[in-house]
Order: sequence, then structure tokens, then C-alpha cells
Amino acid sequence: MFECLFIDLDETILDFHKAEFVALGKTLLAFGIEPSEQVRSCYDRINRACWSALERGEMNREQVRIGRFAGLLEELGVCGDPQEYAKCYETNLSQGHYFLPGAYEALEALSGKYRLFLASNGLARVQAGRLKSAGIGRFFERIFISQEIGADKPSKEFFDRCFQQIPGLCRERCMIIGDSLSSDILGGQNAGIATCWVNPQSLPGKAGIRVDHEIESLAQLYPLLEQLREEMK
Repeated sequence: MFECLFIDLDETILDFHKAEFVALGKTLLAFGIEPSEQVRSCYDRINRACWSALERGEMNREQVRIGRFAGLLEELGVCGDPQEYAKCYETNLSQGHYFLPGAYEALEALSGKYRLFLASNGLARVQAGRLKSAGIGRFFERIFISQEIGADKPSKEFFDRCFQQIPGLCRERCMIIGDSLSSDILGGQNAGIATCWVNPQSLPGKAGIRVDHEIESLAQLYPLLEQLREEMK
């Protein structure tokens, strides 16, 4: 029976893509750049490459934070300070939130029945603002942000540092729930805990990454856990 649930934030609870779209648009306009589809696509490609490099341990968080804007400015042929772009973007991103359908209700259903822990690779300042705006901090026993604990998902070290701060934890009764195979699910595999992939688009899995359970949205998590509870009786 599972007791401790580690839940990812972006694209699991909150709609990060919508928040990113709004924040990036505001940032580009602030520096006189039209947030066209072409410019957004360029940023998205560079940003994804940077985050993938972070997950592989090839870049650190500060390099991702600045490098994605440095790369964008270079490709656009625009002069500017990528640190200023990053700072403006993070301020815009930290303001407001957008829940994924059924996510808030799912947290309400799970709260009090399971020990909930937030596990995010996001920037600490950004996530703090979004969590405050969303009002969901009260659902979690602890909030683990990679920038604050000094390690990133999917590293085993990230989870080891989380586990060290949770009294009475039993890994056999833990599960990680998230949308990213390369971050959340591989991280759970590295940590030796059960995994649940939030896969709304029914994407195929990847070789070498073990998915124990799969749901389309967080709204399906509580019924899944109750079903597993009954099966274990």
C-alpha cells in the first residue's frame, strides 16, 4: 500500500505551457521583440535542449537559466543581456497560475489520506510565486525544489536528499507521479520507488525507463490508488 506520494508540479498539477506562453510573450514585448510563432518555436527548441542537457548532467541550472536566452538572442541576431531577459521572464512566470483540469480536486481528494510531497525541478523563486498564487502549499507535507536541495531529477541524489528529510519513510510505499519520462519516471526508477506516468496524449514509452502505472491526468490518481489498495487486501 502506498503512503508517500511525490508529485511533480509543471504539466502534472499546473499548466506550465500556458504560463510559459504568457510569460515569454510579456518578456519579449518588454524588450521590443514581437513574440511571433517563429520566435516562440526558436525559444522552445533551445529551451528543450538546455533542460535535456541539465537532466543528463551536462549543464547546471544557471547555465540553463541564462543559456536559453543567450541562444535565442544569438539566433535572432539581437543584442541584449540574457541575464536581464531571464530575470524579466522569471518575474512574469512567477505571477499567476493555471490549473490542469481536475488537478486541484485531485489534491483535495488525496490530502489527509496520503502523505503528499511536491517534487519539482523548477527555479525556486518562480515556483514559490506560482505555489502561493495557486494556494496549494497546504496540501503538501514538504515541498522539494531542486534548486534549494542542490540536486535535480532524475538523479538519485535528488530523491536521497528528499528521503533524508522525511521521518518514517519506507521506499516500498513511495510513488513518484509526473509527466516527464526523463525526469520524474526515470528519477523514480533511479531512486527505487514506484512510478506513475501522467500521459494525457498517450505517448509511447522509452526503452530503459520503467513505467509502473499510467494515467491521463492527476484526476485519475486517487481512483488508481484506491484500486491498488483493494487489490492488496
